[in-house]
Amino acid sequence: MLILKVVTLGPIHGYAIGQRIQQIFRDFILLQQGSLYPALHRLEDRGWLKAQWKAPETGRDAKFYALTPKGRKQLDVELRNWQQLTNAVALILQTAE
Repeated sequence: MLILKVVTLGPIHGYAIGQRIQQIFRDFILLQQGSLYPALHRLEDRGWLKAQWKAPETGRDAKFYALTPKGRKQLDVELRNWQQLTNAVALILQTAE
């Protein structure tokens, strides 16, 4: 869900996705590249992301990821599921008091 959300901002390469997630979480969550790249490949295999090789400002070719229409639909599903989960946890916490 986090990767799909970051990619909604526009085409972005894998390293920048990891940096953006860490920036948002202020390093609270450490996203290892060994976890990020397999996740990107799975999302691409599912048709939720499309990838294109191009040269960024650094000059080295990088794989840039963009959200597909199927990926946008899946992000909506994931966001609804996340909201349901957080609501359920909130209910449990309120009941426990």
